[in-house]
Amino acid sequence: MSTKTSVQPPPLSAAVDGGKLNGDADNNDRCLVEEVALVVPETDDPSLPVMTFRAWFLGLTSCTILIFLNTFFIYRTQPLSISAILMQIAVLPIGKFMAATLPKKNFALFGRWGSFSLNPGPFNIKEHVVITVMANCGVSIGGGDAYSIGAITVMRAYYKQSVGFLCSLIIVLTTQILGYGWAGMLRRYLVDPVDMWWPSNLAQVSLFRALHEKEPKTRSLTRMQFFLIFMAASFAYYTFPGYLFPILTFFSWVCWAWPHSITAQQIGSGYHGLGVGAFTLDWAGISAYHGSPLVTPWSSILNVGVGFIMFIYIIVPLCYWKYNTFDAQKFPIFSNQLFTASGHKYDTTKILTPHFDLNISAYEKYSKLYLSPLFALSIGSGFARFTATLTHVALFHGSDIWKQSRSAVKNVKTDIHAKLMKSYKQVPQWWFLVLLVGSIALSLLMCFVWKEDVQLPWWGMLFAFGLAFIVTLPIGVIQATTNQQPGYDIIAQFIIGYILPGKPIANLLFKIYGRTSTVHALSFLADLKLGHYMKIPPRCMYTAQLVGTLVAGTINLAVAWWMLGSIENICDVEALHPDSPWTCPKFRVTFDASVIWGLIGPQRLFGPGGLYRNLVWLFLIGALLPVPIWVLSKIFPEKKWIPLINIPVISYGFAGMPPATPTNIASWLITGMVFNYFVFKYRKEWWKKYNYVLSAALDAGTAFMGVLLFFALQNEGKNLKWWGTELDHCPLATCPTAPGIIVEGCPVFK
Repeated sequence: MSTKTSVQPPPLSAAVDGGKLNGDADNNDRCLVEEVALVVPETDDPSLPVMTFRAWFLGLTSCTILIFLNTFFIYRTQPLSISAILMQIAVLPIGKFMAATLPKKNFALFGRWGSFSLNPGPFNIKEHVVITVMANCGVSIGGGDAYSIGAITVMRAYYKQSVGFLCSLIIVLTTQILGYGWAGMLRRYLVDPVDMWWPSNLAQVSLFRALHEKEPKTRSLTRMQFFLIFMAASFAYYTFPGYLFPILTFFSWVCWAWPHSITAQQIGSGYHGLGVGAFTLDWAGISAYHGSPLVTPWSSILNVGVGFIMFIYIIVPLCYWKYNTFDAQKFPIFSNQLFTASGHKYDTTKILTPHFDLNISAYEKYSKLYLSPLFALSIGSGFARFTATLTHVALFHGSDIWKQSRSAVKNVKTDIHAKLMKSYKQVPQWWFLVLLVGSIALSLLMCFVWKEDVQLPWWGMLFAFGLAFIVTLPIGVIQATTNQQPGYDIIAQFIIGYILPGKPIANLLFKIYGRTSTVHALSFLADLKLGHYMKIPPRCMYTAQLVGTLVAGTINLAVAWWMLGSIENICDVEALHPDSPWTCPKFRVTFDASVIWGLIGPQRLFGPGGLYRNLVWLFLIGALLPVPIWVLSKIFPEKKWIPLINIPVISYGFAGMPPATPTNIASWLITGMVFNYFVFKYRKEWWKKYNYVLSAALDAGTAFMGVLLFFALQNEGKNLKWWGTELDHCPLATCPTAPGIIVEGCPVFK
């Protein structure tokens, strides 16, 4: 029998679901990451059933429902994304109901192959985790709502290609299984080590504990009571920014004070400007782009803050008002639109042939492509972030990675969680290797069989695999330690755009295999770490993730295929009825990106003679910036704050803008500072008990009300129209300030 552990903090109830506990942690075994030690239980009950009938039924049902809804609504003018947290909460009462009503009789399974029970006992926390992992396959961050659907939609709806279902299915499944294969190969580096703690998982752990553990009665609220109260409050409050009073999302008071000043509105607009003085009272706006600030470590928040202040308050103003860099004053200071030389929006249809190739003479006659100053600089920061990530991880984590490469067990710092997980059968490496090699082989076969459809030659596919192999580990290290994922979407499209100009589909597929497989891999790795914290047998996690991925990918494509074939003129804004909801705004962005990077190509923008050619130097600058910090950390090893200076994360302070706005990021920084510095430092017991539960409650309440508002009101066209429903109230923020530029609704400077 397993014996009860004598671990000290974190205080736990006698046992989760009344099971036995094991673990004999002493202070040397405890996790060295304080946030983990405060939140994650250091106990386990190996007797709890995991892959039960309930887990399979609820997990696959949750995955199917989520992927169907997310795929269906992504094509609409107002796309809706439904997160796994909704299912995480919804399945709890259903699971308990099944435990109370299903028969407990054992059923024979194929005669001598054993038996199973529909009801092996109370609904337990491990079943709940497995269900949530399967459900997560049905949302975009979990690998469902596949990014590859964007490429297939662009191929069929925009480029009018007749790509077949089998080819499309191979694209969808191989990109996700490829990510799963990378995840399995990188477990020893990104799951097993103590330092790779994946901060976002702590909110999940806190929610699971709040939903399942019985806490001793005290004067303070239990975590479950706290969760329910704040989820209800968040649910009720979101009616204001979500429907009644959307201006709360971007509260730009500077524009009200100076209603006729372009400069003031450029500075103060939360939606189209630098957001100075603007703020948001919308949790969805705060957590939209960098995730919940409550689960991000303070050191990471501080690094992002330094980068944000440098970029928004120093670099961009200097480039725009003092130096007019890249003819910046011809365009809005903040926009993700493409522009002509005269400051008007770029019409990509004017430079395309009927076969969607670049019409070079039309391009030269119409106009070169221009970007808003903040957008151009944001792309440049992506160049620096890419190389800085590689250098930073090589310098600060290279020796650990090398040791772990030589010995997966001997040299890895382990803690009580790793020791408890040793009691379970591990997943052999060859299981993941089969998935990896199989998906690579299928992808290469596709390049030969459907050569005309995919445009990407076999060597381009191998190049994409090589890129993913190189960058997944360093980006994973950054995400596992800081909760920030440096993106390189533009880098992937930039590289293949140089190598294969004029091939937009090849550009899209290279991005999917070279970048999106990394996104899937990191999502799978985060779930593997969640299973590590919650003591889920590794083979159960493997099965749940693999089956969830196959189900989600197949349904994802089936729903998209049905919609593309049955809704006339879907995604064609010009041909659709004006009131049609099927305008596909997300996929229009994907199409535009294929035009910029695949048709026009980076050579014309960043090559010799290109307007943005000097931004290419940021590749070199990014590679060099981490070096002096690493040198200082070696010269002054007693200064523990020096290694916390993280150049990739600093550069993340201006990542994703646009579509993220400075107001989104500033509000995220302030919220994170309040909870993960002040509350953590001065009210640690409150933080330990409630911080991550609060994050989950705000997410859940906002998500539930968002879905309700969509189905009950917005989907029926019942929208309000008054002063409080108009975002920002800064109409002049999008105006250019260069002399002679004529834009409708804007004054003309002389």
